[in-house]
Amino acid sequence: MAYLMIVDDDEDFAAAAAKSLQKSGHEVRVELETGSAVARMLDRWPDLVILDVMFPEDASAGFELARRIRHEHEALKDVPILMLTAVNVKFPLGFGLDDVDDAWLPVNDFVEKPVDLKVLENRVTALLQPAGR
Repeated sequence: MAYLMIVDDDEDFAAAAAKSLQKSGHEVRVELETGSAVARMLDRWPDLVILDVMFPEDASAGFELARRIRHEHEALKDVPILMLTAVNVKFPLGFGLDDVDDAWLPVNDFVEKPVDLKVLENRVTALLQPAGR
């Protein structure tokens, strides 16, 4: 199947998501901090990144990491990004798929937390299919 990277500070969610996706046949690496994520991606390019928005050090660190992946690293620029977040619960700003754009929110899909793990699996499968994975 595919090599996935989950970047999320919620260790319990990341572990549950990883286990679910592993049962679907994927290899999964979890990074709990945005600071180490790009280096791990450059060590081994993931087929897809599952990225949270809010991290303890910065409530918008996931947005910044998505931009870094797309704009600062040629090798990673085409890796699909599935953004998962509870940002709309904490800050009712209504972020969603309409906000996806290359400059501000360069992701392929956007899912609200809490997310059912079956929904997550389905979204991952859908994002991997166009690439023939």
